[in-house]
Amino acid sequence: MNIVILAAGQGKRMRSSLPKVLHPVAGQPMLAHVIAAARAACTDVANITIVVGHGAAVVQEAFPEAQGLHFVLQEPQLGTGHAVMQAVPHLDDASPTLVLYGDVPLITAGTLRQLLAAAGRDVGVLTVRLADPTGYGRVVRDEHGDVVRIVEQKDASPAEQAIDEVNTGIVVVPTAQLKAWLKTLSNDNAQGEYYLTDVIARAVHDGVRVIGVDSAEIDETLGVNSKEQLAVVERIAQRRVAAALMDAGVTLADPARIDVRGELVTGTDVFIDVGCVFEGRVVLGDGVRVGAYCVLRNCSFGAATELLPFTYVEDSSVGAGARLGPFSRLRPGNRLDDAVHVGNFVEIKASTIGRGSKANHLSYVGDATVGCDVNIGAGTITANYDGANKHPTVIGDGASIGSNAVLVAPVSIGAGATIGGGSTIAKDAPEGKLTVARARQVTLDKWQRPVKQKKG
Repeated sequence: MNIVILAAGQGKRMRSSLPKVLHPVAGQPMLAHVIAAARAACTDVANITIVVGHGAAVVQEAFPEAQGLHFVLQEPQLGTGHAVMQAVPHLDDASPTLVLYGDVPLITAGTLRQLLAAAGRDVGVLTVRLADPTGYGRVVRDEHGDVVRIVEQKDASPAEQAIDEVNTGIVVVPTAQLKAWLKTLSNDNAQGEYYLTDVIARAVHDGVRVIGVDSAEIDETLGVNSKEQLAVVERIAQRRVAAALMDAGVTLADPARIDVRGELVTGTDVFIDVGCVFEGRVVLGDGVRVGAYCVLRNCSFGAATELLPFTYVEDSSVGAGARLGPFSRLRPGNRLDDAVHVGNFVEIKASTIGRGSKANHLSYVGDATVGCDVNIGAGTITANYDGANKHPTVIGDGASIGSNAVLVAPVSIGAGATIGGGSTIAKDAPEGKLTVARARQVTLDKWQRPVKQKKG
């Protein structure tokens, strides 16, 4: 199977410097969704040719490691037929050609398989019926139900404009014949463009049957030409994700208030509250509970871990039975073991924290290795940055760090050590002992508080 994806449009109504097909839906460029659907629908894809134009270099850079993709430039843009002409050198005559659009991101593999099966060795056209077909090419069928031509809005007669079945632009055509028909296209029309739809008339003229497959899912055929349409498509995509999660057993407090912008892998009995955002690949183990308005990016959580509201986790792994939040932040590079507690307004970065350790309040732990069953008191920070370089802090098993302590890295706190509250520790503290480093408390008996002087 040859796949051609048209992605050359400028998308002026998007009001953006980003090429239209790279605008994200559910965390992935629209074009990526179309590529994935094509590959899932066709197990024998010979190649995928992507026709680019405006922002061509940017589009190619967005897929640097994609296998089996060929990019061809359409310059200038003279219509859909002209776009497919640019792909001709990459098309294998022995396989049919499926034409898709990079700004129609909701198309599914199932619908494409239905189209391919119905077309067989003939021409297949995916159509849809709209209550208001204004602006779309109308599908004209004969008395047998076969498609005889597709008429663009500007070229349609009043009778043809009354037809509610429209062309989605998605077609499958025998390749050798497609190449021949493309050579006969003319731009003698209201827009001065070469229409791919004119291939349908050529097929009918040559006695090739054109099968119209009416899509039951209007949403799958929606194109995106504006930010408003992008928002509509995004909500549809998120509804699909929410439905799939619930089918898998996830409890969603409100399916309309979840955003998955990547891959969300869930175990059994997972609960997700409202307003949560999942980006990249996120794994939630059995029984994980995610509180309201959490943002999770490229991270994993073991069974029965609880995330209280407004927790932010990025590029980190958390074990089972842990508790994070509310208002906790895990920056990239953390590995938290089972039963770790990270409380409100605690920030952790590039650190390993052992089983059962706790940092419950207002602390910063960075570039640290924390053992098991460590208690980090409120207001504690690891001073890991000297203005030029980062330095490590090591805290042994069972250590207790008093409130408002500053651990000046590089520094090591021995197992079972206790650090007195308010201490600034700049040297290693030994195992099993109390270490205090703070100024001696002094009371000045004769000191008097200043009195505010009255103005003139």
